[in-house]
This record gives sequence, C-alpha cells and structure tokens, in this order.
Amino acid sequence: MTSFDDLLSTVPVAQIAEKLGVDEATAKTAITAAVPVLLGGFQAQAGNPESGLNLENEVANQPHALLDGGVDINQVDVNNGNQIVDQTFGAEKNTVLSALGNVGGSAISQDLMGKLLPMLAPIVLAYLGKKALGGGGGAAAQSGGGGIGDILGSLLGGATGGNKSGGLSDILGKAVGQNAGNVLGNVLGGLLGKK
Repeated sequence: MTSFDDLLSTVPVAQIAEKLGVDEATAKTAITAAVPVLLGGFQAQAGNPESGLNLENEVANQPHALLDGGVDINQVDVNNGNQIVDQTFGAEKNTVLSALGNVGGSAISQDLMGKLLPMLAPIVLAYLGKKALGGGGGAAAQSGGGGIGDILGSLLGGATGGNKSGGLSDILGKAVGQNAGNVLGNVLGGLLGKK
C-alpha cells in the first residue's frame, strides 16, 4: 500500500521526540505537518526536468534498508537531510520553516522544524525509493518516467491533478492549519510553477 498513513507509520515518532527534546504528541503533530510539505516540495522537483533528475538520484542514493525492521533515527544521515531540504525549498526554506513553526501552538517552533525536516527527508526519500522499486516502477523511475511523480501524486491524494496549488493548499491546510497552509501552498505553488 502506498498511502500517507503508511508513510507516517515508518517514522519513529518516539525516537524523534527524544532527539528534539519534546513529548511524543508534539513530535507527532510536527511530523504530520512536515511530511506533506516535504512531499509537496518533492512533487515540485519531480515536475522539473532538471531538478527531477536530482530528486531521482537522491531517491536512488537513500539506503532503502533504512526502512527494514523499522527506522532507527540514529541511522538517518541528517547532513544529507539538510542538503535535501536546501535543494528542495531553496530560497523559500525560511518561509517554509516559519509557516511550519506556527503549527500546533507554542511547543512547535521554527527551530524545531529546522531540526525535524532534515531527519524526515531521508526517511521520505527512502520510502519513495522502496515504493518505486517494489511497485514495479523501478524502470520508470530510472528512465525519467512518471515513477516517483506518480508515487508522490498518490501520497498527496491525487491533489496534483488539474489545480495543483489549490489541491496542495487544501492538503497543507488540513495538515498545518489554514493560514500556514495558505503560505505553504503559495510557496509550493511557486515551486510547481517553475517547471
């Protein structure tokens, strides 16, 4: 199954909470808000011929074994995660972190999100890679076909169909609250528009 809930189930909430020094409920709220934003950023990259190739390389380079038997957060390459986040959001990174920092009350800050996204990015990419290979989409992903983009589309609930930024804004609005969702939707809509 390729679904948002399946992806979230691979994320080690308790370990991340411990690393961030927050309780599990706060970590879960932050993770649930951050993952769709990462997916939206990756979707924008997948639609761009130049950065799409970079995304596929990043997906191919993630150790898919990271997901085997449950993710151990200590095996996640956070330095690589930082590079992925920088490449994904570019100049909009601080806007994204600021909007995410307004999620779930005072316990979640821009600083916390700045630490969380690099932990999540390699996990999400490893998940995409595993689904691309396991779903028979390996050849499509390798040839620049719709493999990764299709998986991202299904994870985002098909929201990247006709009205890309509108659907994405709706998903983000549900995940992070309407105001932050609108800001993030605009940022990601701008990234999607750079095709």
